[in-house]
Amino acid sequence: MKYFNFDENFLHTVLQEALKNGGEYADLFFEDTKINSIGYLDSGVDNTSLGNNYGVGLRIIVNKKTIYLYSNDTSNESLINLAKSASSIVNDKKHIINGFIESHEKNHHPLHINPFDINFDEKIAMLSYLDKKAREVSDKIKQVNLRYMEKQRNILVCASNGILKEDSQTYIRLVMVSMASDGVNTQTASRTKGALDGYQVIRDINLDEMAFETANSAIKMLNAKYPKSGKYPVVIDNAFGGVIFHEACGHALEATSVADNASVFCGRLGEKIASDVVTAVDDGTIQNAWGSYNIDDEGNEAQRTVLIENGILKSYLVDELGSLKMNQKVTGSARRENYKYPPTSRMRNTFIDKGNSSFEDLISQIEYGLYAKKMGGGSVDPATTDYNFAVSEGYIIEKGKITEPVRGATLIGRGDETLMNIEAVSSNLELADGMCGSISGSVPTTVGQPAIRVKELTVGGR
Repeated sequence: MKYFNFDENFLHTVLQEALKNGGEYADLFFEDTKINSIGYLDSGVDNTSLGNNYGVGLRIIVNKKTIYLYSNDTSNESLINLAKSASSIVNDKKHIINGFIESHEKNHHPLHINPFDINFDEKIAMLSYLDKKAREVSDKIKQVNLRYMEKQRNILVCASNGILKEDSQTYIRLVMVSMASDGVNTQTASRTKGALDGYQVIRDINLDEMAFETANSAIKMLNAKYPKSGKYPVVIDNAFGGVIFHEACGHALEATSVADNASVFCGRLGEKIASDVVTAVDDGTIQNAWGSYNIDDEGNEAQRTVLIENGILKSYLVDELGSLKMNQKVTGSARRENYKYPPTSRMRNTFIDKGNSSFEDLISQIEYGLYAKKMGGGSVDPATTDYNFAVSEGYIIEKGKITEPVRGATLIGRGDETLMNIEAVSSNLELADGMCGSISGSVPTTVGQPAIRVKELTVGGR
């Protein structure tokens, strides 16, 4: 399907103009995106928005540095002027532009019910039902905050390396946060569901279960005690527990950091950087997954990239600029929030792969430790992998049993050290959707893992 109507010969002319004074590479990125969102708060619609991003970004890579201009005017005259402006500051050897390679893109992510075709009232009814069901759990639920988002993103990429490809990406996401209070303490809990798909995703959600889980988790944490501070074993649960690997290790494997020697993993391909039980993957091909796509924002096909295999570092995540700097092949990992950002290497669906232990095995061997059932937010320094993450729902492990709930726990450590201290990985792999921010903006990314046991972590309490 054609989403844009540009003459191929003219696009070739624009790239020629962009590189007339030299450069290693140039590309054009066209985008036409519509976004609809609904906020639901205090048992009513809080806000709605319907927006459109339309424009083009022009990039030249010269001497392994980027020149980037963008505009929401995609007329022929504007495109030529954009190319002239970019090339005017280049003084380099001439570059030969390849002819566009004929391609027949395949859609690996079928759209099940276009969300923009669904009546607004059905979406409001769904949000109202979730709000009602969460409040029915207990009168301690004082607030329910919901956000529904749908986005349809059409892109066209043409580049001096011969790429000329289009793609359409439809995203849908539901976020639910329940707040509990007993008049003294206040706690929140959240659940999300996002996919590269349509409204069928929403219809498939067990709304009663989602409402109960958020409300019950918030209530459980209300009167939970604080954990003792110290170093001891920690079991981090599956799904969003993978946020620690994403933040503390994943970013340090992106060419954004590696190519500029700003990562502890620079120059370590083939080395052991994790325990033998750790295999980590970044896979942009998982059908309808939140972080998937057919092509990346440089027009390269999505692929499955094994980052770590049985503890050995196998690959980085590499975009076009990173490829030129590092002399490594691109991995289909170039992403950007919209046409106003140049792309850079980013994670897609990133997870620690499943292991051979059972969840019970992870718990049963711990005399005293922490079970981090749900992870919250945190901070990390990609250069050192030092991190600090909140545990939004935690429990004490005593003599091989999960016992009382605890709140306010934090996990403190270094990503590279934590990788080496993972001593067991279970088989209950699960993924969770999230948003990731970096120098190319905020993009949909999936985190994940099976439950893992870390031999020792610094746990902060009150």
